[in-house]
This record gives sequence, structure tokens and C-alpha cells, in this order.
Amino acid sequence: MTKVLPFSGWKQDLPASIVVALVALPLCLGVALASGAPLFSGLIAGIVGGIVVGFLSKSPLSVSGPAAGLTTIVFAAIERLPSFEAFLLAVALAGILQMIFSLSRGGVLAEFVPSSVITGMLAAIGLILILKQIPHAIGYDGDPGGDFSFAQVDGFNTISAIFYSFATHLTAGALIISAASMAFLFWWDAKRPKDGPLKLLPGPLVVVVGAVALNALFGVIAPGLYLRAEHLVQVPIAEGLGGFLRLFTFPDFGQIGNSAVWTVAVTLAIVASLESLLSVKAVDELDTRRRTTDKNRELFAQGSGNLISGLIGGLPVTSVIVRSSANVDAGANSKLSTMLHGSWLLLSVLLIPFLLNLIPLAVLAAVLIQTGYKLTKPSLYAKRWKQGLTQFVPFVATVAAILFTDLLVGIAIGLAIGFMFVIARNFRPALVLVDDGRGNVMIRARRNLYFIHKYELQKCLNAVPEGSNLLIDLSGTSYVDLDNIDIINAFVRGADFKDIRVLVRGDIAERSAPLINAPRRELVHI
Repeated sequence: MTKVLPFSGWKQDLPASIVVALVALPLCLGVALASGAPLFSGLIAGIVGGIVVGFLSKSPLSVSGPAAGLTTIVFAAIERLPSFEAFLLAVALAGILQMIFSLSRGGVLAEFVPSSVITGMLAAIGLILILKQIPHAIGYDGDPGGDFSFAQVDGFNTISAIFYSFATHLTAGALIISAASMAFLFWWDAKRPKDGPLKLLPGPLVVVVGAVALNALFGVIAPGLYLRAEHLVQVPIAEGLGGFLRLFTFPDFGQIGNSAVWTVAVTLAIVASLESLLSVKAVDELDTRRRTTDKNRELFAQGSGNLISGLIGGLPVTSVIVRSSANVDAGANSKLSTMLHGSWLLLSVLLIPFLLNLIPLAVLAAVLIQTGYKLTKPSLYAKRWKQGLTQFVPFVATVAAILFTDLLVGIAIGLAIGFMFVIARNFRPALVLVDDGRGNVMIRARRNLYFIHKYELQKCLNAVPEGSNLLIDLSGTSYVDLDNIDIINAFVRGADFKDIRVLVRGDIAERSAPLINAPRRELVHI
């Protein structure tokens, strides 16, 4: 077997990393703005998420950065704590707690989330991306690009903002740029050359460069279409290396004894861990090579990222679906893409922030709308429908809940509904009673018996006529709850008084001594 060298897939990872960086840039700034934090703190989180978490994580495709799902918590925490520096201390402490979680093997929690909820989360995020970016695509930039909540900071909600933007902020220049960009992106996906150097050319890079050039052209030949600064990316610009270093902020360790800081730290650690585990689980399902991520190592990587991000002035970091799905769609092969995307963010903010500030938000909206469409294709809904209501209902409920609340509340609702279906399936009859009418009765367990099956077992045993030969067939089980074993034992002890001959069949009978003490008699075959 040929050994695969590290980063041997760099030809796929390099263009993919550029796509991810273009997707990440507006989201880093938008999440910071929605969180009430300095814009540079969002960029720091994106850089740390790419380089640090990407290096430590064993996920080949997951991309980390500031998360839209944490904006509400972060905004409230910044308002509650004495200073932003105190909040940074809470972020660093949350990272340490996450590293402790990894040692306790807490990553196993991700394996208990139903797949219908995971795919519902992906579809909902895709739908939100499309709906949230439509206003930006036509020229209304009142809501930060990283705000995923239904209720927006500008006073509108996800739906009403679309109608408002069309009614009052329809900007011809933005609409032309976004429409042309989307047309090219979907065409490029369908017609991209299969061979030659052009097959590695990222479509998002083409439309971004084209949009900058087109807007510059508008400024010369059609000033009415020209998009000014309020419709462009706004990256902080520092004067020289010294000015760049002054953009970093450091924690206030004097707040270490503040109970509010610890409360925020615990909250961030728990919520960020859950969001990261769900995201990594979802990314594993998107991976065409079906690689599985070590969830406990992922918690350690996320904790390390939050520790470093908090120490140098960044927002909390989690694994993020939008960037990760863009990474998958761009053809990434390994975590080199994740690390490179963080490096591109760092270099561009350090060396060419003035060029980044020429990028129209409308073209980035087009890139995100295409990314959202890939997450919420109509075929996904049709596939879940064909799998039956037990899969479709939790899936749709998760989509609707996330769309009309926010990511964390929606996932909680989806999990609750998904687990309701799991419980309902376990309440289906687990036992079958057969009576041949000639004094031979069989009670067969179709699956494992838990405490919730006590009533059903007792009901079946009570239905056995006196003077019968009873076969209790447990061969279809690998586990029988002790409460059910006690019920069987009690029945066996009283069987002689009803002239009932009992035989138990199945390996569980031997493993659960003293399950049967009744005399073994040969039964008529049922």
C-alpha cells in the first residue's frame, strides 16, 4: 500500500483555501459587529481558528472561526462584564475548560445526535445564508453579515429585512454585481474544465476580482452605479507593523476572581463545545471520503484555539458549518486548506487591507448565497421525505426552528423532537404473544427489553392461560433490564400454582442467572 505523504493534496487545498478565506472574511467582520466587539477581534478569531485549531485538529475538512451561533451570548457577556479585557479572560478560561472536557472524553456526545437533526442544521444554515444575504446582494447592509438570528440588530427580522431592502434600498450597482457573480458561479460549477490549469481556478476568486474591477469601472463611466465605502468590506487599517500590533488586546487577569467572568467562561465552554461537536459531525457526513474525526481531539484543538484567541484579543472560536461546507465544495483534500485560509487572512489584513476594502459586499453575498444553496438543495428535502416521517419531521422541525429562532435554540428543539421519535419507536410493541389454541403459548421478544417494557411484559404473562406450556423466547435480545428479569422470575416461581410449564430460550437466560429455576420440560413446538 502506497503511503500518502503529508499535504500531498496541496493542488486541491491551495485553491480551496482561497475560497474559504473569501467566505470567512465577511463572516469574521459580521460576527464581531453583531457581537458588539471590535472588528479586529473577529479577524483574530478567524486567523487562530484556521492556523492553530487547523494544526491541532484531526479533522481534514472542518474550518474554525468566530461563530454566528455565539453572537447573542457574546454580546450579553460583553455588556455584563466590566470591560472587553475581562471578556477576553473569560474566553481564555473557556478554552482551558474545553481542554479539560477533552480529557473527560466528552466528545462522544456528538454520536448521540440523530442524523435528521444534523442534516436539518445544515439545510437551515444554507437557507439562512440565502435569506440573510439577499439584502446585501441588492445593496442593503444594515444587518451584519455574521448575524444568523431571526430577530436582527437593525430592528427587522430575516424575512421583513428582504421586503424592506427591496422597497427602500435597491441599489442598481450592487444588484448588477451580485447577479453577474451568481450567474458566473453557478455556470462555473457546471462548466468548469475537467483538465488543465483552469480546473483549479476558484470561481469565488474570479468574481471577487471581477467585482472590484467592475465597481472601479462604474466610478469612471457610470458614477450612479458606483458602490461607496458603506457597501464595501471594512477591514481595520493599521499604520505599519507597530500600528498592527496595537490592534491586539490582552485579557485583564485582575478579573480572575470575578464570579461573572467564570460564569461566562463556563457558558462559552459548554455552548462552544456542543456547537463544534455538531459541526464536526456534520462535516464528517459531507466528506465524500467518509473520514471520521476524533471528537475528543477536536475539543482539545478548539480549547487551545480559544485559549490563544482570548489571550491576544479574539472572539470565541468554534468549528463553523459555512466555512467548512465551502471548504468541502471547493474540493479541499486535507487540513492544509484550513491552515492556509488562516494564513491568507493574516497576510491580507497585515499587508493589503486597503485592497480588501475595495471588495463590494454584494459579491461576497453572491458567494455566500451559492454556498447556502449547496447546503439546502431541494433534493435534500425530497430524500428525507422518502425516508419516512420519523426522519422528515425532525429534519423539517430543525430547519424551521433554527430559521425562526437562532442556531442554538433551533438545534435544541430539533434534538427534543428527534428524541421524541426515538422514544416513540421504543414504545412500539417489543413482545409478541402466540397461542396455538392447544395449550402451547410463546412470548417472543423482538428486541432488547428495558424498564419501559415492564408493563408490556407483565400484560403478556398475565394473558397466558392456566395449564399451558409457555416458551419465553429471548433469543432476539442482547440485553434484558433487571426489572424485566425480576418479572420473569416472579412469574416462574408462581407458575406451578397455575400448572404452567415454562421454558426460557436465548443466551440472555444463561447470562442472567438465576433467571429461570423452573423445571425444564419439553414443549410442543410452536
